[in-house]
Amino acid sequence: QVQLAESGGGSVQAGGSLRLSCVISGSIYSSHSMAWFRQAPGMEREGVAAIGTDGRTYYADSVKGRFTISNDNAQNTLYLQMNSLKAEDTGVYYCAAGVWIASHLDTYEYNDWGHGTQVTVSS
Repeated sequence: QVQLAESGGGSVQAGGSLRLSCVISGSIYSSHSMAWFRQAPGMEREGVAAIGTDGRTYYADSVKGRFTISNDNAQNTLYLQMNSLKAEDTGVYYCAAGVWIASHLDTYEYNDWGHGTQVTVSS
C-alpha cells in the first residue's frame, strides 16, 4: 500500500505559477510509475502528467510546455511545476501511483491516490 499526500494548491491569477508536491510513503518500488491527475467540477478526472519507471515523462496536450513533472527520490516527493496557468487549469489535483503502467495518463491504470489539492486560477 502506498500513501500519498498532496500540497501546494491555492488561488492564483492567470499567467501565474504554482508548484504542487506529493509526499510518498509506504511500499513504493522501482516498478511504480507516478502521475498527476486533475478533476474540474462536473468533469471526469483527467491525466495531466506522469513519470514512468525509466524516468520518461508524459504530458497531456493541454499542459505541454507549461507544466513539468519531476521527482526527488531522496525526499520521496513528486512535484508538478505549473507555469502560465489558465482558468481552465482550475480543479482538484491528485497524485497517483501504479505498477506496470501501460497507458500513463489513464486513471484506470493507477491504484493508489491522494486526497487532492485545490487549484483555482482566476482570469
